[in-house]
Amino acid sequence: MEITLTLNGKKLTRMVEADTVLLDFLRKEGCYSVKRGCDTTNCGLCTVFMDNKPVLSCAILAARAAGHSIVTMEGMQQEAAEFGAFIADQGAEQCGFCNPGMIMNAIALLRENSEPTEEEIKEFLAGNLCRCSGYEGQLRGIQNFIAWKKAQAQA
Repeated sequence: MEITLTLNGKKLTRMVEADTVLLDFLRKEGCYSVKRGCDTTNCGLCTVFMDNKPVLSCAILAARAAGHSIVTMEGMQQEAAEFGAFIADQGAEQCGFCNPGMIMNAIALLRENSEPTEEEIKEFLAGNLCRCSGYEGQLRGIQNFIAWKKAQAQA
């Protein structure tokens, strides 16, 4: 079947099989930040934005993305790099495998709530699997990023 969607700001029309998962479609299009970790919607590694909302691309058929706007980390390099530096500063990117999903979800959180509490951050990121860290570094990185953004806004 033929689908048309916008991927990282570019309109695409492609042929896909009816059972093609969005995750596989995106990787075929060169979006390697989108990763397969569990195929059960439990790890967050495949998080992308669909119409500016975070979704798990392993749980959506590519055909369901037709007519929608999909953004991966490749489509938001500057914002992701800016935020990712705060995660790296806390040593929370040990192997880096979980970083794209973690960053996408943290950015989604901050777009919805620019001043989340520690508990709100933990709740929002609960679906992100990281096997290297105890999540404290990511939490500190997010909190430091929020403080930096606040200082930037006041300057």
